[in-house]
Amino acid sequence: MAHSTPAKQKVVIVGAGPVGSLAALYAAARGDVVEVYELRGDLRDPATIPLNFTKSINLALSERGINAMRESHRDELIDRVLADSIPMHGRMIHGRTDGKLWEAAQAYDVHGRAINAVDRGTLNNALLDELEQTPNVRLFFNHKLVGADFRANRAWFERRDPGSNPYDKATEVEATFDLLIGADGAHSAARYHMMKFARVDYQQEYIDTLWCEFRIPPSPTTNDFLISPNHLHIWPGKEFMFIAIPSADRSFTCTLFAPADHYDTLSASSPDRLIEFFDTNFPGVCPDLITPEALHEQFTTNQHLPLISLKCKPHHYDASVVVVGDAAHAVLPFYGQGLNAGLEDIRTLFDILDRHGVYSNSFSPGMQDDPERRREARRRALQAYTDQRAADTHAINDLSKQNFLEMRWGVKSPLYRLRKAVEESMDRYLPGLGWQTQYTRVSFSNQRYSEVVQAVRRQGRLLGLGLGAAALVAGLSAVAVSLQFWRRRPAPRSLWAVLRNVWREAGAWL
Repeated sequence: MAHSTPAKQKVVIVGAGPVGSLAALYAAARGDVVEVYELRGDLRDPATIPLNFTKSINLALSERGINAMRESHRDELIDRVLADSIPMHGRMIHGRTDGKLWEAAQAYDVHGRAINAVDRGTLNNALLDELEQTPNVRLFFNHKLVGADFRANRAWFERRDPGSNPYDKATEVEATFDLLIGADGAHSAARYHMMKFARVDYQQEYIDTLWCEFRIPPSPTTNDFLISPNHLHIWPGKEFMFIAIPSADRSFTCTLFAPADHYDTLSASSPDRLIEFFDTNFPGVCPDLITPEALHEQFTTNQHLPLISLKCKPHHYDASVVVVGDAAHAVLPFYGQGLNAGLEDIRTLFDILDRHGVYSNSFSPGMQDDPERRREARRRALQAYTDQRAADTHAINDLSKQNFLEMRWGVKSPLYRLRKAVEESMDRYLPGLGWQTQYTRVSFSNQRYSEVVQAVRRQGRLLGLGLGAAALVAGLSAVAVSLQFWRRRPAPRSLWAVLRNVWREAGAWL
């Protein structure tokens, strides 16, 4: 369903990644005049260098992201993206016991739902192709945001043409806008300039973990996947882990997460030390999946990059600017929600703009020709967006940190597996109770992240009471057996009296 608008607004979007591109589609569908400015060259050009200088092509797309794209009402877009995606139905945990390699599957969801490994290029190209075919959208590549006045609603960009002399003075371009949407990543220029106007509480954290990218190639004989393509593969360790995500070319994009001092040690050691490290901690990777030569080359060539998380509040200033995606809430990658949360930002933002009448046809007479009244509606909407969304983005930030511990070690814990089994059984056999695992709520629903945290805490308390009661019943049963044993044999009256009183008091407590 397309949205009409009583008067056109001009929306400037900084960043042409998936989040910024989706924002442009939403704004264009509502009749806005949209301009998208991107620091890099055209992202569809293979020669364009990613900002972090990596070749990473994998993204995990789940329900939130799919729903956000669905609400753009462009079915062909979703079909194009999902056609080349690979469904991952769960984790595959790898290990070695008594010299024998093993793997154990852990399903994500009792109802068979999957998350999707999506090629980054496929997703971004599909969105940009849609924008290029939309008449009220203009794309500007190689434009760097260098200044903004969010009271006068003006922004300035430096344009550098590809191949130009970096020492030549860049051309400055001025853009006016009604609303600027900053979708330019964790090191956002839009957020930087917004913080000159808004009193922004800002928290940035680098965890003591670096990551490096590796690749498992297809089978040299069959050109097929070497391991199951429908799982996210994890080699867990207490301090580090190695993961592998399937790609459309039947390879796997892999990541080593480890403390910085491990990288320092391995970088200063011989190639044999790297092979030994992998054999000890990630059995079966080398040489079975990656040759020793390729492992050493990739470790040496690919960058060792930091992991950043950040929170900020508010996400907006007045009626003129809002930051979304990593610009507002960069999260650690361990829940696969960075992309999904960013796309959900766009759905939430425009839902709130709609509810506050920014795009409504039900304006009172003269409203459509009154910029101040429209600006006031936008101001209220952006404040409502911050009030709602900041709580949710802070929640997924915290959940992503916690999931790192689960992925690198908790997945092997008997207590983790017990709780997962209990919760999944209740979801499967007693669906009316609404009991779901945290992962299910995060990845297969659109429930607000902050509400997910509350629901899981509530379930945890109930489950703790249930397991405690079960343990008590088991203990009392053991006492009952003991009582039967003592009843058949002479026992001091005092001992019998003690046991009888314990049983009576326990029964009263239950």
